[in-house]
Amino acid sequence: MKIYIGADHQGFRLKDKLSAYLKKHGYDVEDEGDNRLDPQDDFPEFAGRVAAAVKSSSDKDPRGILLCGSGQGMVMAANRFDGIYAALAWDIKSAQESRADDNSNVLCLPSHRLNEQDVFDIVTSWLQAEFAAAPRFIRRLKQIDAL
Repeated sequence: MKIYIGADHQGFRLKDKLSAYLKKHGYDVEDEGDNRLDPQDDFPEFAGRVAAAVKSSSDKDPRGILLCGSGQGMVMAANRFDGIYAALAWDIKSAQESRADDNSNVLCLPSHRLNEQDVFDIVTSWLQAEFAAAPRFIRRLKQIDAL
């Protein structure tokens, strides 16, 4: 599984720790920036990079992870892209449900509200969760796509 990861200045340090954690656990991680801590950077740039990378990936199940202060800006920006189902998660249950029920392919995390271990646990549970593919979930995703 290919994972594309990005963060603005508020999630920058946590992004680097999460990237190292994921690589240590055998995931193929590609950093979509920022490459340096820049207090003036803007989250839409990194949401766009990750969303575009997920959409254009040749991997059979590419995923994206985005971090900013609240996670809200990243989820709003990423969801502007067709085929991206970005979800904001603040705990394991919200992450798992976003995969099982909504087939999320981008996870957005609030770096101001989570510690390092929480992020590792949330991301691990999200990566391991599978889409339930219940008829009602498929129907709802088709409705989203038709909007």
